[in-house]
Amino acid sequence: MSSQNLDVPYVAHLARIALSEEEMATFQPQLGRVLEYVEQLKAVDVSHVEPTAHAMPVYNVFRQDEPQSGLSKAEALENAPRTANGLFVVTKVME
Repeated sequence: MSSQNLDVPYVAHLARIALSEEEMATFQPQLGRVLEYVEQLKAVDVSHVEPTAHAMPVYNVFRQDEPQSGLSKAEALENAPRTANGLFVVTKVME
């Protein structure tokens, strides 16, 4: 479907959202303006711009992985809603 034929009911259907007639009437001109802006962006020469995923350089900051003391068993179970035999009791999620 071309961008000229794209309409709010179609997009709402794809997004699985229910819109009232009033909302559709409000969003249709907004969608049109967004698509017009996209057409303007297509006209910009970006052949000299290197593709990137981020506007700013992203660097990983690593720290040394050093062992640290954790919680004792009693401390870990202290705020659990349900425990039994020193274990967390959780709702069954699989048959």
